[in-house]
Amino acid sequence: MIETVVLIAIFAISVAILALLYRVIKGPSIPDRVVALDAIGINLIAIVALTSILLKTDAFLVIILLLGILSFIGTVAFSKYLEKGVIFDHDRDN
Repeated sequence: MIETVVLIAIFAISVAILALLYRVIKGPSIPDRVVALDAIGINLIAIVALTSILLKTDAFLVIILLLGILSFIGTVAFSKYLEKGVIFDHDRDN
């Protein structure tokens, strides 16, 4: 029973990722594309978590944490680039 529910959820999340890929490609603005990329990262985390449940293992928890950290860092970098035009500030006074 739980396997069927998990497989249905994985399929639904996969469809959501396809819709988000459309938003990344055709997005009306750059911030829309950044939000779509962030949502894709969150959906990938959900798929890995559901796969972990399906396989009855906790081996994928490190992958979930890594995807979460990378998704967060990527979103912050994109946001900073959109706001200031640069990611790293090299002209800081010490």
